[in-house]
Amino acid sequence: MIRILLADDQNLIRAGFRALLDAEADMKVVAECGTGRDAVRLARQWQPDVVLMDIRMPDGDGLEATRQILSDPALPGTRVVMLTTFELDEYIAEAVRAGAAGFLVKDTEPAELLRAVRIVHDGDALLSPSVTRRIMAQLARHSRAAERPVALDRITDREREVLQLVGEGLNNAEIAGRLFITPLTAKTHVSRIMAKLMVRDRAQLVVLAYESGLVRPGWAG
Repeated sequence: MIRILLADDQNLIRAGFRALLDAEADMKVVAECGTGRDAVRLARQWQPDVVLMDIRMPDGDGLEATRQILSDPALPGTRVVMLTTFELDEYIAEAVRAGAAGFLVKDTEPAELLRAVRIVHDGDALLSPSVTRRIMAQLARHSRAAERPVALDRITDREREVLQLVGEGLNNAEIAGRLFITPLTAKTHVSRIMAKLMVRDRAQLVVLAYESGLVRPGWAG
C-alpha cells in the first residue's frame, strides 16, 4: 500500500486527488493539509511514502516544507512530488535542489497522476515530461551551475555514460535499450552513481549532470 500525504491549500484540488487516489487498491491518502507547516508536521506524524506538495501555500511554502521533510533523518523513505504550473520554473529549480522527485501540473490527467505516484514510490523520478527537461535546462543556464565542480572521477566510464542518459531524462528501461544492457543493470548503475556522488535520488542526479557540464541545455527532449 502506497501511503500518501496531500498538501495543497485548494480544497477542491485535494478532494479530487483524494477521491482518485483512494479509489486505487494499492494507494491510500493518510492525511491532507493546506499549509507548509502542517505538511511537515503530518509527514513526521504519518511517515508517508509519497507527498504531493503544492509549491505555493501559506504558513510555510511547499519549498521550505520539502527541504524540511527531505532533510529529516526520520523520513528516509519519503518522496516528494511538487504540484505546480508552467509559470513557476524558478521555484521548481529550487525544489530539485531540495530533493523533490518530480513535478506534476495541477491539471494533469488522472492516469498520469496515478502513474507518477507509482513511479516515485518505486524509487524512480518524474524526469521524462517536457516540463521537467525544460526546467533543468533553465537551471543550468540561469544559475551558471555548469561552473560548479562535480567529482566525476569517482565514477567509472560506464557510469558516466549512464549519468549522461539520466541527465537527458531517460528512465532505466530506456537507458538499458541505449546501452544494450538489462534494466536491472541500468538500475544498479544508477544506484551506484547516487552512492558515489552522495545524492539522495535520481532528480538530483539530473542536476549534477547539468552542473558538471556532462549534459548541456538543449540536449534533452
